[in-house]
Amino acid sequence: MAPKAQTGERTRVVGVLHVLASDDPVSKTRNEVFAQALQQLGWSVGDNLKIEIRNVGRDLDHLSRYAAELIALTPDVIVSVGSVTVTPLQQGTRTIPIVFVNAPDPVGAGFVQSMARPGGNITGFLNFEYSMSGKWAELLKQIAPDVTGALVFRNPTTAAGIGQFGAVRSVAQSLGIELTPVNVRDTNEIERTVADFARAGNGGLIVTPGGAAARRGLIIGLAAHYKLPSVYPYRYWAVDGGLASYGPNTNDPLRRAAVYVDRILKGEKPADMPVQAPTKFELVVNLKTAKALGITIPQSVLARADEVIE
Repeated sequence: MAPKAQTGERTRVVGVLHVLASDDPVSKTRNEVFAQALQQLGWSVGDNLKIEIRNVGRDLDHLSRYAAELIALTPDVIVSVGSVTVTPLQQGTRTIPIVFVNAPDPVGAGFVQSMARPGGNITGFLNFEYSMSGKWAELLKQIAPDVTGALVFRNPTTAAGIGQFGAVRSVAQSLGIELTPVNVRDTNEIERTVADFARAGNGGLIVTPGGAAARRGLIIGLAAHYKLPSVYPYRYWAVDGGLASYGPNTNDPLRRAAVYVDRILKGEKPADMPVQAPTKFELVVNLKTAKALGITIPQSVLARADEVIE
């Protein structure tokens, strides 16, 4: 373990920009995981390290302001948690090191030059390859074979939101599912579109990452109200009442990000630190929700599940 700061040694500052609200349990857990990982590396919050956190939540229109606040503090490194938080940080600084967590397609989005050699002041941990997005459509069809249409919640203002929708559509067409995109940034549009869509029957929901998490209570509630089978990108959606989720563990990248932060604080450059992919994907099924929806989860799906919530 690295030694604690000696008397007179400068306290290092780490900024964290979260896509989730400060009172969101998932956000709190991620903060704890990150702080614990740094502590295991020899850093002590309040001693040789200070962590400045800004949370966005539903306030996406003020995302740039939160990013600017962190940049103005001139921290030693900034951790960007979520796919929509990287761009305003990149636009605000080309010198402060940035480590992103749970962001897709960093090359396509222009965050890094390549996965192996990022080349600038940004590196980190991606959450999805676009091709994986098609598995959400496959899972929805396996759980609810009668589904012929699906609403896809995505952020149309990001490259990831566009790319993921395209990947889902390419698979959905072969499964006989017609897709309708929904803008996750607009609460009124979500409520109105789901209500109209549900009237047609034989429908389901697919939620992609990129700003939807702050509205997950609304989306899960609408799915329950209209009895729509739904597939989500992360475990915490299923824990909160969603029918099923498939995606990477979202806490593990925070532990790995702490290692990158430690290395940067000790002098390494993000330009030379490769972007890393997820190491584990999780399939989670909520049987309580399935029962409420009148859905019998196929045994083939249950056999593959990493977790079944009863």
